Amino acid sequence: MKRQNHNPFLLALKARNLSVEIHHHAAYQIVLSDDTLFNSTIGGIHYEQIHGFLIKPHVSHFCVAEKGTLSVLNIEAYSNIGLELARRLKEGQDYIVFDSLAETNLFFQTPKESLDVNKVVDALLATLPNAKYDERVIKIIEYIKVNYFEQNITPQTFSDMVFLSPSRLASLFKAQTGSSLSKYLLWTRLREAIYLILSDKARSLTDIAYDTGFYDLPQFNKYMYEMFGMPPKALKHNSDLIAIY
Repeated sequence: MKRQNHNPFLLALKARNLSVEIHHHAAYQIVLSDDTLFNSTIGGIHYEQIHGFLIKPHVSHFCVAEKGTLSVLNIEAYSNIGLELARRLKEGQDYIVFDSLAETNLFFQTPKESLDVNKVVDALLATLPNAKYDERVIKIIEYIKVNYFEQNITPQTFSDMVFLSPSRLASLFKAQTGSSLSKYLLWTRLREAIYLILSDKARSLTDIAYDTGFYDLPQFNKYMYEMFGMPPKALKHNSDLIAIY
């Protein structure tokens, strides 16, 4: 198993035997088949034998790929990548279903005849402008990377580090990353928690919640359901992790 950290606002999993009940979530989601075509119901419409889909936040859906491998990418809606995906959807369009490999490659500008999740992630990141972060933003990002599990982190923690008021720092951080400090911290914690859930299934969910900065398991459950549409228990028992990006 491997893990890479390209962008905290993009969580990509590759899983076998994934079967998810009807749900919705706050993130954009891209689901792509690596091998076997799969079925999905989105917004009450059933689709069979598809290659994948892109779906906006808060649209009810479920998918079944009991014999295949799926790449599942979750993207924070208000991050720079989320905003880029929003621009690609037509007005009033809640999702796109990919009926062929060619459609998928065209949409994501990936090499023909390939659904390698690494190349999809790279293609999404390539759409972002090259940003030179303010040194104060870099300092906070590095702090979160090392200390995300600390439960006593507050907006004042960051303000004291860079000598800015919480409101001025919030504006600076959002302007440079596309999302808020609280979302950045939350996504970092969720990434680490999901990795632990799927890489060490003998470990209790309560321990994982505490070890990644959540106050308790109910809080962890709440954020997992809001962001990804399923509680940690469902993720733990309904998929076999191959990789997390």
